[in-house]
Parts: sequence; C-alpha cells; structure tokens
Amino acid sequence: MGKEKKGGSLLAFTGAAAVLAIASNLVITAIKYQKEKNAKKKDLAGSKVRVNLSASEILKLADQIIANSNKVHNSVASVPLDKVTYANVISPLAELQAQQFPLIQSCVFPKLVSTQEDVRKASAEAERRIDAHLDVCSKREDVYLVIKAFAVRREWMNAEAKRFVQILVRDFERNGLNLTASKREELQRLRAQIDELSFKYIQNLNDDSRFLLFNEEELAGLPPEFLKGLDKSENGKLKISLRSHHVAAVLEFCKVGTTRRMVSGAYGNRCGEINVSILESLVQQRHKYARLLGYSCYAEYAIDVRMAKTPKKVFEFLKEISTSLTDLAMKELDILKDLKKKEEGEIPFGIQDLLYYVKRVEELGYDLDFGEIKQYLPISVVLSGIFKIVQDLFGLRFEEIVGADVWHCDVRVFSVLDLGSSELLGYCYLDLFSREGKYGHTCVLALQNSALTISGAQQIPVALLISQCQKDADGSSGLLRFSEVVSLFHEFGHVVQQICNRASFARISGLCVDPDFVEIPAQLLENWCYESYSLKLISGFHQDITKPIKDDICKSIKRWRTSFSALKLKQDILCCLFDQIIHSADNIDIQELFKHLHSMEMLGLPILEGTNPASYFPSTVIGYEAACYSRIWSEVFAADIFTSKFCNDVSNQHAGMQFRNKVLAPAGVKGPIEVLSDFLGREPSIQAYVENKVKYVL
Repeated sequence: MGKEKKGGSLLAFTGAAAVLAIASNLVITAIKYQKEKNAKKKDLAGSKVRVNLSASEILKLADQIIANSNKVHNSVASVPLDKVTYANVISPLAELQAQQFPLIQSCVFPKLVSTQEDVRKASAEAERRIDAHLDVCSKREDVYLVIKAFAVRREWMNAEAKRFVQILVRDFERNGLNLTASKREELQRLRAQIDELSFKYIQNLNDDSRFLLFNEEELAGLPPEFLKGLDKSENGKLKISLRSHHVAAVLEFCKVGTTRRMVSGAYGNRCGEINVSILESLVQQRHKYARLLGYSCYAEYAIDVRMAKTPKKVFEFLKEISTSLTDLAMKELDILKDLKKKEEGEIPFGIQDLLYYVKRVEELGYDLDFGEIKQYLPISVVLSGIFKIVQDLFGLRFEEIVGADVWHCDVRVFSVLDLGSSELLGYCYLDLFSREGKYGHTCVLALQNSALTISGAQQIPVALLISQCQKDADGSSGLLRFSEVVSLFHEFGHVVQQICNRASFARISGLCVDPDFVEIPAQLLENWCYESYSLKLISGFHQDITKPIKDDICKSIKRWRTSFSALKLKQDILCCLFDQIIHSADNIDIQELFKHLHSMEMLGLPILEGTNPASYFPSTVIGYEAACYSRIWSEVFAADIFTSKFCNDVSNQHAGMQFRNKVLAPAGVKGPIEVLSDFLGREPSIQAYVENKVKYVL
C-alpha cells in the first residue's frame, strides 16, 4: 500500500530585495537588445524579463543595474531637504524599482534553471554583486534623510503612496538609519555576529556525517527500493545516515521499535552541546540587535512587520488552537497506543513511534493505495484540470504561447487573460520537469511585478513555476504522485496571486507582501485537491483518461487529509511556542523549557534522552526565527476562507471573483486583516480550522 506525506514546506520566492530600481534608458536598451537577439522568437508584450543570457551578458547586465541604480540614488540624495517633493524623491524610486526588478530577476533566476554550468555560476555571482549593492543602498543615510523629509510633510498622493513611503522609511529604520553613528556601528557588528553564528550552526549540521549500522531484519518494513539505495559497511550492514530523508523513512516505515528509537535519539542529538551553545548565543545577540532598534525583544522586532503584529497575538493564537484540539489529540494518541500494544506488547509508546503508528492506523482505516491513485494522475490531465479550476473560479484564461523564447525545450509559456474581457493580465512560465543542474525544489518566482509606471501604464506581472516532475522512460510526460499534485495546486495559488495583483508599487506587489499573508492564497487552493468535483477534473486513468478517480476513493482522500492532524499539529505548536518563548525573554534554560513544553503539548509523552532543541527545531535557529508560527497562521485563515465561501460550492465563481478583486488585487496596498475582513464580512477566525480537524475522526 502506497503512502503519501501530508504537508511539507514549499518555497515561494519573491526575488532580490525590491528597494532599488534602474534607469529607464537601461530598460530601453534591454528591450531593443532582446528584440534583435530573438528576432524569430515571439515577444511577450509588456515583459522586460530576459531569458537565455550568456554568462558574460548576465555579469554585464548586473554591473549596469548597479551603475544605474547608483546614479538614481545619488540623484535622489542630492535633493535639498527643503525642496523634497513626490516628483523628485518618491516617483523616481518607485519607477526605478518597477523597471529594475525584472532585470535583477533576469540575472538571478538562471542559477536555478540553466542547463549550462557557466551560466549558473555567472548568475550566482551576479546575485552576490547585486545583493551586496542592495545592502549598501539600504544603509544610505543620505537617501533615508531625503525620504524621511518627504514623509514628515505628509503630502501623500493617495493612500497607496502613503503606505509605500511608510514602508520605505520603515525598511531604512530597521537597518538603524534613525540611530546615532555609534549605535549603527554596534548594530552592524551584532548583525555580523548573528550571521557568523548562523553559518556555524548550519555548517555543524551539514558536517555531521554520522550514521548507524543495521542488518536487514532491524530495518524490516522499509521499502525494498530504499534498502537497495543504502550504502553498506565492511561487515555488510546497512548505513542509515542522520539526514532527514533517511530518518523520516525509518520513523515512518520501520516495524522494529528499537530501531526507530535509536535513529530518533541519534537524530535529536546531532551536534550535541555545540549547537545548543550556538543557539543560546544567537538568541542573546538577536535580543541585543532588537533592543538597539527600540524593541523589547527579538520576537517583537520580527513580528512587527507581519500580519500578527505582536508576540502576544501569536501566543494567544497558538494556545487557542492547542487548547481547542487537546481532546481530539488525546483520542488520537489513545488509538496509537492501543495499536502499539497489540503489535509490540507492553513497550511504552514514545514520540519515536508517532509516524509509524499513524501510518499503520491509516493503512487499516482507509482504503487508499497511493500507488494506484498515481495511475489516474497524468501530468497533462492534472494541468488541464488546474487551468479549468482556475478559470472557473477566478476568471483567468491560460493560453499557451508557441515559439516564445525559453531556456529549455520542456519550458512552456502562457499568457494569462481575463476570461470576460480578454485583457492581458500577465505571463506564466512553467518549468515542470527535473533535469541535471536544476534547482531541486518546487517554487514560484516573481519575475516581474505589477506597477503603475510614470507614464500611467500598468506594468503586468510575470511568474515562473519550477517543479521536479519526472518523465517516463520514453521521454513523455509521466504520472504524478498525489503529493506532487498538492504541490502544484499550492504553487498555482502563488501564480494566481502574482498575476492578479494590481498594486501601483512593485515593492508591495505580488509575492512581495506581508510574510504571514503570502502563503494564504496557496494554502487556499490546496483545498481543491480533496474535493470530489475537482479530483475528477484533474484525473483520468493513464490508459483511458475518460475514467477519473472513483467516488469512494475521492471520499477516502478527503477523510485521510485530516487523520491524526490534531496530534501532528501539537508537535508543530510545540516548535512554535519554543521559538516564541526563547525570542521573547532573557536567560531561558532552553533544555528545561524544551522538556516542559514537550510534556505539556505532547500530552505527557516523554522526550528521548539526549534530545537537544537546537537539533530538534533547526528552523528556530535560522530561517524562521520568531516566525515558526506563520505556516499554521496561513493554514488557519485559508481554512476560514474556504469554509465560509467555497465549502458548499467549490466552483463558486462569484466568491472566486470576489477573492480575486477584494483580496488578491489590493494585497500589499491595504493591510492583510483589512482585505480579508472586507472579503469575509468579518474578522478572520480559527473556528473553521478547528472544526475541519474534528470532522473526519476515525
């Protein structure tokens, strides 16, 4: 019986920092060059994105971006403080930002997709140069003082321009530009220390090459293809590394309890006291950094620019969800304990048993074979279904552009049109198939953002969806695992979000929005993967696509989605609470805090001896520090939207168009709570999220 993982993190790229811009003469040169070079290729009207640049062209363009950016910023900085106006300060920066973003992305995205190693290296070098330049410009006091002088006058052109200017000021001040010179120096020293500690932490985990040795009997239950891929020691035993893909496989499939315990214990103790010490130092330095900027703690600094706004709000949010699901989690845990007792006797149930026995209960309780379901999910049928769903919901028509310039023959380009008026809304590149040298994850990149140019024209968005689908042996499009289908729906949510946004400023457009908000549209679209109506639209048996997935399988998939979700969510909340607490207070004994939270959130399940939180929760150290809650946050609001507007009619175009016009189009222009409340007719709630968890209890 096949088994699919639920959840997982998906990347949604927004590109290089959008604080700067490039002069219009460079844009004109770029467009003329593109037309000459690709005379036989179809132009994408309105797109400034350049594809198939050589290594030398990428580096040359990067240097031009930097040179022209310096000219513009020098010009803005030269405006006398008593002469500042919207026209000579804000408008040039906004225009330049809109023009620069697609050119920066033209330099940067080849490192992820190019088939040529020299191009990928040049792209990485271009990104390094541009990022270094952006960092310098984000600390330019002369530019900050001019923008601040305009902001003080409060001579806003409109509400959106006011928001844009306030964000410009905020970004400078979060870099310490409103501090004294000595405090700015201290801030930069702390930043360097934080970066160094973060690098050491990651390096320690990457350098941990330890492994455990087992014979085949001790790994009973693991798939044969997994065992065949393992290295062997001199005595013939199989090596299980402490990398996440090995550990996850053992904890989910291995029938032998002692093996699961050994692997889980070793994984939870990676880098031992070294990384715990680094975590403690990192937290101290982060608090100092935040306090220099006027915040009471690092969590306050991190959340201030997010939808949640305050650590207090995050704590309340997490505790409310945790409390609401405690009874269900207890029932789920009792089911798992009973099954382990039947299969392994009186050996106590431990945290290391969670994944395995969840899988076992699902095998016994659901008639689902994901290997069989895969036979009904040809890539071409799934894509056709997604286009149909997006068209029906949001009024978007995807039309393929044959003959457009692309970097690989597998890449497809689509114009995205309004279904009613046929107005061109944007473009979407699909680069779906795995190949050597390509970025190894699924994500969406914004290549060009919506913006209102100085001429009054609306710049249209451009998106790129990257995935890792596999082709058949004969080179034809293959079949998708169900988890890959969910990933595609998620990423198409980001594509729709990017294409439908109509902000006037590239800095607050598309995917460059509140990080607590950016995942909500993608999480929302995932819901259609579990509805019978849409499952039939995206499925068809590969030998006869007129035969979709059967009704009983559709119903089982929907029930399976929420199986043991309360207990799994408790684990996530444990991580989020740990993250919030260490970044909200001083002198925390993180080992004792971890033990206390583990017992409280995991319903008395003990932690394995030797487990350290620095290994257990790496995301609290780097990447999502003080923001681990954000994924749950977006899931909660997406559940509220779906239940309130689409649950009884998943093809409700009226609600879909309202979502497009009231949420996606103005996102970034207005605050996230404001746009969601306008759409829902009330403030968002956790009620639907909790109710969905308890709806399909075994």
